[in-house]
Amino acid sequence: MTRVLKYLSLVGASVVVLLPPLVLVMASLKTHQEFATTGPFDPPHSWFNLHNYAVAFNQGHMLRGFVNTSIILALSLAGTVLIGSMAAYAIDRFEFRLRGTVIALFLLATLVPGVTTQVATFKVVDALSLYDTRWSAIALFLGTDIIAIYIFRQFLRGVPTELDEAAALEGAGPFTIYRRIILPLMKPAIATVVIIKGIAIYNEFYIPFLYMPSQELGVISTSLFRFKGPFGAQWEVISAGVILVIVPTLIVFLLLQRFIYNGFTAGATK
Repeated sequence: MTRVLKYLSLVGASVVVLLPPLVLVMASLKTHQEFATTGPFDPPHSWFNLHNYAVAFNQGHMLRGFVNTSIILALSLAGTVLIGSMAAYAIDRFEFRLRGTVIALFLLATLVPGVTTQVATFKVVDALSLYDTRWSAIALFLGTDIIAIYIFRQFLRGVPTELDEAAALEGAGPFTIYRRIILPLMKPAIATVVIIKGIAIYNEFYIPFLYMPSQELGVISTSLFRFKGPFGAQWEVISAGVILVIVPTLIVFLLLQRFIYNGFTAGATK
């Protein structure tokens, strides 16, 4: 009975997770007339009708959205890894005054709702002349978060300090130790942070919508949001756009999911 209940719960959870994407796929393959006259669970007349995908990709400017998203994603992730790993290295390896206060401030910052600081953040971005440019989103994403620092620091606890001491005896400075020893050893943690924050940036809507209103700067999320205008009644085209947004994330996750699990395990046990 226990095994039956276990498998029934797994099947039920799978249905709940997979049913919405399945409905979207079927809707994206239907014509406008077919979508209006059939139910959501009715299969399309042709499983090879890609007209909606062509309309969503070309007229919805999805290619431009992918390019803008890729630029912001690459620069933001590079900065996050660099700043986060350096911060974790400094906190874990060096003893300095107010070290505990610094860690407490990082934790305190996570408790402040982001929406409460948006007025001040917007004024700062505007004062720096970054508004309506890609650099506004990059600057806001570039700052690391406590989760990244926690993953890096937990992984560093498993790296013996004897490596640092041996390199120091050979004349290596702190930055050389970080660049030549610490950073290469942190590849599992870096992969975990890149995947987690990369998916978050890829799905982010609020920051690009607020700080990059120009259509030429549209990312994946805002390009999909703008379908409500010219394609407000064409739900089959909107469904195709949603699938185009989901597919890259799904492929990346399936290819790199082992790095997520390995990174979390390493950070939790070392």
